[in-house]
Amino acid sequence: MKQPAVYIMASQRNGTLYTGVTANLLQRIWQHREEVVAGFTRRYGVKMLVWYEQHESMSGAIAREKAIKKWSRAWKLRLIEEQNPHWQDLWPEIIGASSISAGSPSSRE
Repeated sequence: MKQPAVYIMASQRNGTLYTGVTANLLQRIWQHREEVVAGFTRRYGVKMLVWYEQHESMSGAIAREKAIKKWSRAWKLRLIEEQNPHWQDLWPEIIGASSISAGSPSSRE
């Protein structure tokens, strides 16, 4: 899943939110979930992928991330709930049903 993407993660429904951008969504979400990198998401237990949007270019993804980060919390919640009203963790969606296995995502690429 190496394509520029903007994503929002949450600690739980209506919980702490984190907005990020990446060139490799699968790898980056795995890093958040496994707490590989110290920082905000580890500190606040933000492990659920609740929204993402893929882009053709990294510059487009970065511009979208910056715009979303300026939005109010209410707008971000609305964005999530438009596509994911039940706040399901989208991790299974991005790894695909046949890709569920132990190990890092880089071992499955």
